[in-house]
Amino acid sequence: MSRLRSRADTRSGTRVRTRARARTRPPLALALPALLAVAFLLLPLVGILVRTQWGELGDHLTSPGVVEALKLSLLVSLWALALSLLLGVPLAWLLARVEFKGKALVRSLVLLPMVLPPTVGGVALLLGFGRRGLLGPWLEGTFGITLPFHTSGAVVAATFVAMPFLVISLEGALGGLRQRYEETAASLGASPVRVFFTVTLPMVAPGLIAGAALTWARALGEFGATITFAGNLPGTTQTLPLQVYLLLQDKPEAATSVSLLLLAIAMGVLIALRGHWTGTPVAREAAPAPVPEEPPTEGAHTAGSARTTTGVGGVAPPHDGGRWPLHATVTGFNELTLDAEPGTTIAVVGENGAGKTTLLRALLGLTPRAHAELRLGDTDVTALPPHRRQVAWVPQDGALFPHLTAVANTAYGLRARGVPRAQARREALAWLDRLGVLHLADRRPAQLSGGQAQRVALARALAARPRLLLLDEPLAALDQTTRARVRHTLRTHLAGFGGVCLIVTHDPVEAVSLADRVLVLADGRALQDAPPAEVTRHPRSPWVARMLGRNAWPGTASADGLTLAAGGRLVVAEALPEGAKALAIIAPEAVSVYTDRPGGSPRNVWPGTVREITAVGSRLRVLVASDTAPDLVAEITPDAAAELGLVDGASVWTSVKATEVTLVRL
Repeated sequence: MSRLRSRADTRSGTRVRTRARARTRPPLALALPALLAVAFLLLPLVGILVRTQWGELGDHLTSPGVVEALKLSLLVSLWALALSLLLGVPLAWLLARVEFKGKALVRSLVLLPMVLPPTVGGVALLLGFGRRGLLGPWLEGTFGITLPFHTSGAVVAATFVAMPFLVISLEGALGGLRQRYEETAASLGASPVRVFFTVTLPMVAPGLIAGAALTWARALGEFGATITFAGNLPGTTQTLPLQVYLLLQDKPEAATSVSLLLLAIAMGVLIALRGHWTGTPVAREAAPAPVPEEPPTEGAHTAGSARTTTGVGGVAPPHDGGRWPLHATVTGFNELTLDAEPGTTIAVVGENGAGKTTLLRALLGLTPRAHAELRLGDTDVTALPPHRRQVAWVPQDGALFPHLTAVANTAYGLRARGVPRAQARREALAWLDRLGVLHLADRRPAQLSGGQAQRVALARALAARPRLLLLDEPLAALDQTTRARVRHTLRTHLAGFGGVCLIVTHDPVEAVSLADRVLVLADGRALQDAPPAEVTRHPRSPWVARMLGRNAWPGTASADGLTLAAGGRLVVAEALPEGAKALAIIAPEAVSVYTDRPGGSPRNVWPGTVREITAVGSRLRVLVASDTAPDLVAEITPDAAAELGLVDGASVWTSVKATEVTLVRL
């Protein structure tokens, strides 16, 4: 034990020394100006602290004029904050989420008050809202409102110079928020306004709070625009900064005390923000660490238990009750037509970049890359926004809302569709029960493992009563045992589902066990659309064949066999017209491996080198690379591998009988 501790301590000490060595001493040419900059910024603040008459501080701050100015400053700054929130929050969202002509100009207008001299800003306000300004006469004649030399004018001036802090901070937070959360909420039936208030704002709360704090502090300290536009009238527009300006002429000691108060408020705001200027949203809560997968606690029911057919409290998770055949014509990056009867499950497969996720997003109406003319049942939903299509979506990462519990996440779609809160909660609990995560109902996403979170995301989509269900690798994060259980639950639900389900997957077991059809995509086009058995027997894509665990060699038919695209020749038993394109499919178990060149009947024989050996169940898969043929995967028993002495780098011979090669015309 002591030896282990010593080694641990040694490793720890090594890490500390490594980190210490990694620290770079700044060059003097940079460090000296930096220190001078700090001193330059610090010296005026130290001057206030040194020159403050601490014994008279209380008298200075409680004098009638200062108290009146402080009350007015608080009133003006709070109204300016409210006005900034009312106008700035939508403006920040517009800049972060909407592309439009002149966006750069609008952003420049937002930043302008930050670089504009405050007195120039006050003059601009006079020319815009003054009694002789562009809008002032209309305001006075129509509503009797006169802004200059009035408290409302001080509010307008403070808002003009302070609102940019809110817009910039919130826009940065919105820019850091993945739109996947908002898109998922829309797919669950939430309108844009509901998404904004229930998903977007809660998730960018740090940015909103930071911007609001900076806006309030800036409004509280505004001077130049206020005195130019609203004047310096005691009790009306004379805020605390203006009071400091007046005190400097007659009572400089009192001006120093009031300046100290404003300095303390500003420092308090900065300390409270702790440097979170942009308030970047956090996708998951930071409090508790994610927990590992765990079995349900006693009393919670797994997806395969008898009670899961009815759910919690005897409430069966309802289906829509209708029948919703699918017809879709997709154009753009994807070019294909989909027709499916109610209850059909289609597995969408293809290599990365084939257009699988783009197809799902086109059906949701969420991407400009592809457009889908979509009909569900007798309803053409092409022109409808995503939240009215009744198309539920589970993205690859689940996109659970981090500020909601598992049960609140699951009930979100039901609540968005107007289901009463109590009923939505009951149905949500029933779905969590079916997926085996009822015991996690009150946990937030940060307290869930990846597999648990994915099951909750799946429950949320199923609970939303969709007419079309889109699942983007929904089981990828689950372990094998949980995946089998959830696959069984999903298959049971889909058996009674009145709509169509599309599942993007890279797992051949999911494609075969869940799907009625397999849609193979390549470069956005449908390469094959057939039942799983047909795709398994005659895959038309090398990628799909390899996904199914088979060797797939494309080539061109010739008089003596198949000329392979990767080089070499393959003798086959099946005759094809010369020049025909074909895909040669070779099962791994049909490949024989030898230590010496084999004799006998095999006509396809290649020398090679073992590059990789992996276990698949009770058998081993051996990858053999050759200079005269494409890479070949053979499947043998562990005993055979031991007898042959197979190790990485070993030289071997492989052979395939011509009758063991299946050709698929392309």
